Amino acid sequence: MTATEETTAPAPKAIATAEAFVAAHGKSARAVVENLGQVGARVVLIGADGRFGDVVVPDVATGNALVEAVEGLSAHEWDGETVAAVKIGAEHRRKMAGPRAR
Repeated sequence: MTATEETTAPAPKAIATAEAFVAAHGKSARAVVENLGQVGARVVLIGADGRFGDVVVPDVATGNALVEAVEGLSAHEWDGETVAAVKIGAEHRRKMAGPRAR
């Protein structure tokens, strides 16, 4: 295994988290890998039911490797179809709005 392969191999916990998400939200999901800079990368998961979650990994290459490693997960960009697939409920909207909205 080369140094590049070592850095891009997703951690077993990240794979397990993504697999559990896919299983719980429709057996298929979209994934958008976002660069977070020095922090790493965020893999946003959008289930077939519209629910979403995320997994943070060390870098974009690892995020892409995670998408490839999980059955039922497909890579996407934030296009109109992907954005429309996300269903945000009232509880999550209140949480995002912060304490003044409560």
